[in-house]
Formats: sequence, structure tokens, C-alpha cells
Amino acid sequence: MQNTEAIWRLVENKRDDFAALSDRVWDTPELNYDEHRSAAAHREMLQREGFRVRTGLAGIPTAVMGEAGEDGPVIAILGEYDALPGLSQEAGVAEHRPIESGGNGHGCGHNLLGSASMLAAAAVKDWLAAQGIKGRVRYYGCPAEEGGSAKGFMVRGGVFDDVDIAICWHPASFSGVNKAISLACMEVDFSFTGRASHAAGSPQLGRSALDAVELMSVGVNYLREHMADGARIHYALQDAGGIAPNVVQARARVRYLVRAKTLPEMQALLARVVKVSEGAALMTETRVEHRVLSADANLVGNAPLERAMQDNFDRLGPPRFDEADKAFARAIQATLTPEEIAAAYRRAGIAPIPGEALCERIVPLEAPEPKSFGSTDVGTVSWVVPTVQARGTTYALGTPGHSWQLVAQGKTPAAHKGLEHVAKVMAGTAVDALLDPELVARAKADHRARLAETPFVQPIPPEVQPPLGMAHHG
Repeated sequence: MQNTEAIWRLVENKRDDFAALSDRVWDTPELNYDEHRSAAAHREMLQREGFRVRTGLAGIPTAVMGEAGEDGPVIAILGEYDALPGLSQEAGVAEHRPIESGGNGHGCGHNLLGSASMLAAAAVKDWLAAQGIKGRVRYYGCPAEEGGSAKGFMVRGGVFDDVDIAICWHPASFSGVNKAISLACMEVDFSFTGRASHAAGSPQLGRSALDAVELMSVGVNYLREHMADGARIHYALQDAGGIAPNVVQARARVRYLVRAKTLPEMQALLARVVKVSEGAALMTETRVEHRVLSADANLVGNAPLERAMQDNFDRLGPPRFDEADKAFARAIQATLTPEEIAAAYRRAGIAPIPGEALCERIVPLEAPEPKSFGSTDVGTVSWVVPTVQARGTTYALGTPGHSWQLVAQGKTPAAHKGLEHVAKVMAGTAVDALLDPELVARAKADHRARLAETPFVQPIPPEVQPPLGMAHHG
């Protein structure tokens, strides 16, 4: 308990600086691989804290790593700082009020994610120095989680090869160990090429790439009946071929995101989507090419690390919020539907409490698994390093991810309290691993056993490079 309280105090001593870092990143929301100001802010804080800093990891300009300590096990704490498009929103107001029309916003709380992770790493750094214990702590600043799969490229680049365990978290409407469940996914552009013509004077001479995109959508929609449970397919039009309806569109491009519970299921589903695209091209007498942008593996759990993290949650207790925090959370909830609030409880696997605005409970480890979930590039890391994730309460119950409501709560006192709380949990878990070689050994044994059943296959094809320009080119 002495070491636990010591690491908590170190987190408390630094919390204001890291809350300020979170707010600074919130103020400059940047998209996949374009997080230059956010990465610079993280690099400057690492240097200020005395870490040994490396930049440009795996050839990615906005990836940064800070290391402290000597010899011993290597504990990685992972952070992120990318935002989302179209979610610009003023902070601290419970109504939709964009700062910039069509601008970016931190709709997944990654401003908090990176800051809390670095806060935990900085506290562990100081604890190692004070205790004189052999061991290294690293903070990895990872860009482009939102569809860019930067961690997957970093895995392929070997930047986690000597890491013993990895720790991370994600902002949420509840606190507890994150269930190691996610969907494998791949993001792919389908580009159709046809032939332009006058849409009225000589329509028979045209071959419409836009028709092909629309027919592909029809085909994929029929495919949805025949997908495995849990699989998902989403799409977004990247290039409609122009704005003139009297021209047959000679080009069009659509981006598909294909997800499934496992990599083999995802690959099989993607193969069917590719066949649908080829059928659309055949029907329209156009050509189609597809290009993989990114891919994530599904998460691999780790029972010893999950138990250790749960023990830290239980020792610390739940986050505590004051009446002002709860009043603003209730104002946010007034913009939500009852179903959105009910879905938050289902995701956490806990019973609803009438009138609860901010969760002041710890979700037990044995809570039911969620029935719906997304994807994360942490999944790829979890195949090569024993990995554990936390969820930390930073916003009102029911707040949808990727929403203006989440952006609005990104700088609140409640968010800062959640940042500190989960930093303590991650730092405490790291200290437990540094003090207990058997915990690290059990985590590695558990990891080996899982991979013995299903060996790791890198989801990103070898010829695919980080799509560094995807924020600008769609």
C-alpha cells in the first residue's frame, strides 16, 4: 500500500500540468497523421519531464516516444491525440454550437487519452528514480487511431519489440477494466474509372463511375444479410466525380470500412466486398481498383494484467464528482435520448440508477461482455505485447462517442478528474509489474498461450505504407 499511495501522490502533484496539456490539445484538433501541433505539445512535455525522447517512429512524423529508467522490464503506456472531422464544438455548453463550421473536434476524447497516459508515465518515471529500482517506463504518443492504424504500422516497424507489457485506456462514461473485445477491421478505397460524355447529347457513349459506386452500395447492402454476427460494413463517398449533373462521371471513389470479430472473418468478408465491386464494374463497363489504407487486429486479452488493473481500481475506489459536475452532465443528458443512456449501461454491464449523470462506480471485472463494440489499433499491439486497457469516466452517462456532446465535455472539471483518476490506475498497474516479476511472467505466459491457439498475422499488407496524407486527401 505504501508504493500505491506514493504513486498516487506523484500523479496528484502533476495533474494540473497534464490537464493543461489535455486542454491545449483539445484547442488544436487535428486529424489522422496531421497532428503536428498535438505531437509537438507532447514532445515538449516529455522533454520538460526529463524523458529521453525519440520522434518519427516507424517513419511516422507525428509519432513520439519518451523513455526513462535503466535496465529491467520495459513498461509501455500508450497515448493518442488525433481528433475527428466535422465535430467542432464550443467547450462547456450543452447545445450544439460549432466553433468552426465543418471543423474538427475531439469527439473521442483523445486529448484526455494522451495526457492521462503521459501523466501516468511521468509519475512512474519519478517513482523509479525515487525507489532506485531497475526498470524502464515509456510513453508512446500514437497518432491516427481513428482509421489510420498508426499502432499497426508501429508494430510492423518494431517499435514495441522489446516491450514487456503495455498499458492504455480510453475515455468513457464508466470506470473499469476494458473488456478485451474489439472488431478486426480494414479500410479500403475503391476507385472506379469510366468514360465521360454529354449526359443528354450522347449518354450512350458514357460509362458512369458514379453508377458503379451506387451499384456497389446496392450489392453490399444485399451482402449484409449474409454476414457473421458482429460484422459491420460502413462506407463514405470520397469523390463523386464532379458537381455537374449533365456530365457522365468518369471517376468516383468510395471508402469502405469492413469489420468482423476475427482477422480471418474480416478477410473473408472483405473478399466478398471486393467481388461486389468487381460486379459493379462489370455491370457499368468501368474499371475498379482497390487500395488498402489501414487495418487493425482484434484485441487479445490478458487475464493477469486485467486482474492487476482491477485490483488498482478497487484500491483507489471510484472517481468522485461534485454537484456542478453533475449539473452539467444532466444538461448534456437532456440532449440525449433514453435509448442512448440505456445503451451506456448495457455497454458497461451494470444496472441503471435513476437520475445518475456521472458514474461513481467501478465496473466489476466479471460484468457481462458488451454486445456491441468498435475497433482499435491497440488490438494489433495486443498480439505482440501483453496488453491491458482501462476505461475512465470523463463524460456524462449516455454520451455517444464521436458526438458534439462528447467534444463539449472535453475540458470540463469532471474530465480532468477522470484524467487524474485513470492515470493513478495505470501508474499503479505499472508499479505492480515493476515490483512483481511474477506478474510480468504470468502475463507473458498467458499471452503465449493465446497466440499458440491463433498465431499473429499482421493485418496490414506488407506493401501498404502509412497513409500520411489521408487527412487532406480523403
